[in-house]
Amino acid sequence: MGQIPGNVQEILTRLEAAGHEAWCVGGAVRDLLLGREPGDWDVTTSAPPEAVLSLFAPRALPTGLQHGTVTVDHVEITTYRRDGNYLDNRHPDHVEFTSSLREDLARRDFTVNAIAMSLRGELMDPFGGRQDLERQVLRAVGNPEKRFQEDALRILRGLRFSARLGFVIEPDTAGALRRCAPLLERIAPERIQTELTGLLCGEAPGDILLDYPDVLGIFLPEILPCVGFDQRSPYHCYDVWEHTARAVDAAPVRSIVRYAMLFHDLGKPDTFFLGEDGRGHFYGHWRKSVEKASAVMKRLRFDNRSKHVILTLVERHDCELPLNERSVRRNLARYGEETLRLLLEVKRADNRAQAKDCQGRLELIDQWEALLDMTLAGDSCFSLRQLAVKGGDMTALGLRGPAVGQALEALLELVIDEKLPNDRNILLGYTKEKLL
Repeated sequence: MGQIPGNVQEILTRLEAAGHEAWCVGGAVRDLLLGREPGDWDVTTSAPPEAVLSLFAPRALPTGLQHGTVTVDHVEITTYRRDGNYLDNRHPDHVEFTSSLREDLARRDFTVNAIAMSLRGELMDPFGGRQDLERQVLRAVGNPEKRFQEDALRILRGLRFSARLGFVIEPDTAGALRRCAPLLERIAPERIQTELTGLLCGEAPGDILLDYPDVLGIFLPEILPCVGFDQRSPYHCYDVWEHTARAVDAAPVRSIVRYAMLFHDLGKPDTFFLGEDGRGHFYGHWRKSVEKASAVMKRLRFDNRSKHVILTLVERHDCELPLNERSVRRNLARYGEETLRLLLEVKRADNRAQAKDCQGRLELIDQWEALLDMTLAGDSCFSLRQLAVKGGDMTALGLRGPAVGQALEALLELVIDEKLPNDRNILLGYTKEKLL
C-alpha cells in the first residue's frame, strides 16, 4: 500500500496539533487501499472552517464555506457535517456541522468511499467499505434508494465507479439505481457528460453498457433501439448493442475513440434491410449514426472540437481504405495524421467486436498503418504546406481572391494523384498553361 503524500501529512499534523481530529477520506483512501495511484486528496476534520482558515492562512482559500470546505494547496478540507434535505435531487438545502466522524461518513455515497484514514494509517470504516473493496462490490451507504434520491448524480457515479474499478454493483444498490434512474432527467447535461466520459474510459465499460442500457437510456434514448437488435449478418455474432459494448471495450482508453464506438452504429436499426439471401444490410447507416450522435452531443454540451472529430470518426468508421500510397496521401490531405490514426483505432475496435471470421481485416489495418508510417517518413506531398508553390506564386501570375486557393487545391490534387511532380517550375508552368 502507498503512503499519504507529504503535503497532506503536514495538513493532518497541523490540525491534530491544534487539538482537532483530522482524517483523509474518499476516493484517495479507496485507491490507496486498492494499490492504485490516488488522484485528489480530501481531508475531513472536526475543526470548524474558520479555524481551518486561521490555521493555514494565507494559503487557505474559502472555496465552499457554506458547506464547510476550505482548500489548502489543492487539498479540500471539510468540516464534519450532516446534510439537510435534498429538495432538488442534487444539493442539500443546508448543512449542519457535527463533531462525529461517523455522521460525516454516513452521508457519503458508497461504502468504498466512506473509509477514513488517519495520519498513522488507522482506518475508520463503520459501513464495511474495506470488506467491499476486497469483495470488489459497490454498495450504497445505508438505504440506497435514499442515497440516489438525495443526489441523482450518484446513479451515474455508481456506474462510473463500477466501470473504472471493475466492481459488481450489489443487488439492492443496483435495484435502487434502476428505480431512481428517471431522476437523471433533473441533472445538468454537463455533469452527465463528465460522468459518462469517466464511465466510458473505465477498465470495464462494456459490462456496464450491457447491464444498464435502461438507465443510460434515460439521457441516451438513441441507444435503446440497438438493444437486442439482431443484425442477421455472418459478419456479426452479436446484436447491435452488444457489438457496441464490445467495440467500446476493444478501443484504446481515449474518450474521443470510445465515444466514436458508442455512437458508430446508432443508425443501424433505422436502416435495416433484409435481403433475399436472408442477410441483414444497413446501407448508409453511418449517415443516421452521424445524425443521432450529433443530437446526443448537442444535448450533452460537447465542445465543438470533440464533436467534429467524433462525427468524422463515426462517418468514416465503415469506409474502405485502399492499400496504396495514393489512398494514404488522399486521406492525410483530408483528415490529417492525428484524426487518421484515431480512425485506424476505430476500425480495429469495430473489427475486434465482430465475428471471428472477420478478424483477418486487422492485418489489413496494420498494413495500411505501416504504409502511413512510410508515407510520413518520406517526402510525399499531401498538404498545401508541403506544396512547392505558394499563394504568392499564384498572385504573381495574376490570380486573385478565391482563385488563388482553388488553383493551389487543384495542383495539390494532381501531385497527390502523381499526375504532376511536386516541382515548383513544373507546377508554375502547368498553372500558366491550364489554370489562368
